[in-house]
Amino acid sequence: MPLSLTTEERRRRRLLLKSEGRNLIDDSIASPCVSICKIDAVTNLCVGCRRSVGEITDWSLLTAEEKTEISAELSARDPEGRQSAATTG
Repeated sequence: MPLSLTTEERRRRRLLLKSEGRNLIDDSIASPCVSICKIDAVTNLCVGCRRSVGEITDWSLLTAEEKTEISAELSARDPEGRQSAATTG
């Protein structure tokens, strides 16, 4: 199931990172974006990377564990059985 943070959770994570003096963007896990950014009207997933809008929006605030979990699910989200460009490349 696609992950999506609540507005309150986003705010809480930003404040926590700032209070710890850490960068607001955790880039330890690369974004699976392949610059084919279009949301499929049926699945509500990006046709390029297969992430939900919430996952795309929240990517910079997710933990490495959450990003790894999402990345592992992406190829299974492809309804046509293709392997996502994000996982082949």
